[in-house]
Amino acid sequence: MVNAGMSTGLQRRLLLLLLLPLFVLALLNAWFDYRSADSAALQQDSQLLSLVPLLADSIVARGDTAAAVPVLLTAPPVEEFLNSRPGAAAIAVAGLDGVVRVGAEWLSGAPPTTKEPAFSSEEFEGVTYRIVSQRVQTVAGELVVRLADGSDPRQQWLRLLALKVVLPNLVLAFAGFFAVRWAVGTALRPLLELRDALERRSPRDLSALDPDASPDEVRPLVVSLNRLFGLVNAQAESQARFVADAAHQLRTPLAGLQAQVEAWAQAVDAQTSDKNTASASAGSAQAAITLGADQVLRLRHAARRTSQLANQLLALSRADARSANVQPLQRIDLQQLCEAVLESQLDAAMDKNIDLGLDASPVHISGQEWLLRELLVNLVDNAIKYTPSGGHVTIRCGQGRYAFLEVEDDGPGVPQAEHQRVLERFYRVAGTAVEGNGLGLAIANEIALVHRSQLELKPGGAGRGLCVGLRFPPA
Repeated sequence: MVNAGMSTGLQRRLLLLLLLPLFVLALLNAWFDYRSADSAALQQDSQLLSLVPLLADSIVARGDTAAAVPVLLTAPPVEEFLNSRPGAAAIAVAGLDGVVRVGAEWLSGAPPTTKEPAFSSEEFEGVTYRIVSQRVQTVAGELVVRLADGSDPRQQWLRLLALKVVLPNLVLAFAGFFAVRWAVGTALRPLLELRDALERRSPRDLSALDPDASPDEVRPLVVSLNRLFGLVNAQAESQARFVADAAHQLRTPLAGLQAQVEAWAQAVDAQTSDKNTASASAGSAQAAITLGADQVLRLRHAARRTSQLANQLLALSRADARSANVQPLQRIDLQQLCEAVLESQLDAAMDKNIDLGLDASPVHISGQEWLLRELLVNLVDNAIKYTPSGGHVTIRCGQGRYAFLEVEDDGPGVPQAEHQRVLERFYRVAGTAVEGNGLGLAIANEIALVHRSQLELKPGGAGRGLCVGLRFPPA
């Protein structure tokens, strides 16, 4: 379906173009958030580094022995650092052997190899600490002081990444997706409505679209389509006029020719049926015509075929003309129409010893009676032609889910692969022995299109023959 192809492809491209910037913005938001945390972490490192000399100065005396605990009198800034982060800050004073003399025992470890401050991260009891270690000279000798801060913004950012970055951005992405999808669908609705309006049209409907019913962005497309419709419509009208003119031009001389040939044929028939007057009739006939009896009969047959072709071409032009769509609709009694057509076709059916039947229920529709009469006549005529002697042809109409009209026969039928082809003009199934022009079903299908329907072909009862019909949509 164009449908799907055009709207889905356009929607996908618009969604991609609109959501891609949102995704980039989400990544930028995460990067800026991380940079903000990194900046805060650098400030934290600077604060820890500034507390190192204060912690070293807090050692006011050495112990009695080298391994004894030094006397520690915490400086106020160090005390404030510990109190402002309860459970997330620690200090320690360790010897060069790595053993903690004063403070948190878990801050033990190998001392720095130089006297430069060393930063590290370590997890303790589920908290990741930022630790600064430095070898310093104190009144108790050379020791290692350590300060640990568990409020490292970088570590907090990594821990809260899902909550602060991923989850909000996912919510934003989903909300943006549905919002953009809704907006794109709303923006494309006029274009999709235009597509649907074009798809619902009959292939023969070339009337102009209303440009004012379309948004400004689509209006140039509508104007171009109208221009194209005008060109195609002019060509179609020219073709319809040609067919109509050709049919009208053919009917007049053919009618005269057929009348004369009919008179000759009657004279020939009289010669063969009345032996008592054969000599006189033959003499007058030979004086009036110079053709043999069999030639006269063939001439009559050819004239009839040509006249039928002219009538079918005229019917096709009338059914195909755009004016058929604008003529007023009538209330039609399908049962009465079927009875009238049955009566008109009884002689042709009796000549071939065909049982022409009617299975009709009362049903009324809105349409154009003269076109539906032409449709039904063509269907019945086709069925009688192709049904062998002794066969059956049934005309049906009724009301199910939709009103329907159909003609069924028990003739040779049409192969499934040919069902669509036989609706084309002048197409005949290969190997068909019955004479015809290949216009009957084409005319019927054109009339069905005028009534917003289409011919449906299926096998007849018990899988034999052919059933051709149409369903009428509700008015």
